[in-house]
Amino acid sequence: MAYRSYYRTYPRYPMQYPIIFGCASGVGEGFLTNLSFSGCTVLCDRTLLVGVEVRVSVLLPDRTQALSIEGGTIKWVDGCHFGLHFQHLTISSRQRLNRTLREALIHRLKMHPGRKGCWESYPWL
Repeated sequence: MAYRSYYRTYPRYPMQYPIIFGCASGVGEGFLTNLSFSGCTVLCDRTLLVGVEVRVSVLLPDRTQALSIEGGTIKWVDGCHFGLHFQHLTISSRQRLNRTLREALIHRLKMHPGRKGCWESYPWL
């Protein structure tokens, strides 16, 4: 198992939503591949650098308008994948994010009713 020099406070839920992001080097698009209360993983069409600050718009399934992440920081990069930590969300964006993750958790619990708890996702604890 590879050593990680960081840990996640919140579990990430697998999802796939279109995403548009902008940073100092330009604009890109891709797919959000998982999501948590504090960040996400993105598969995109370009390689970015760790530490870059980005603005993000995610098209969620409710299709009302894009979820806007005003500020995020890229924490890791692996080819065309990167991990984004959310820095700044408006109250309405935080509420939409919370609603989306609550629905993902409910779906996960319905799909795996016999699981003992979320700690099984963290074998190193």
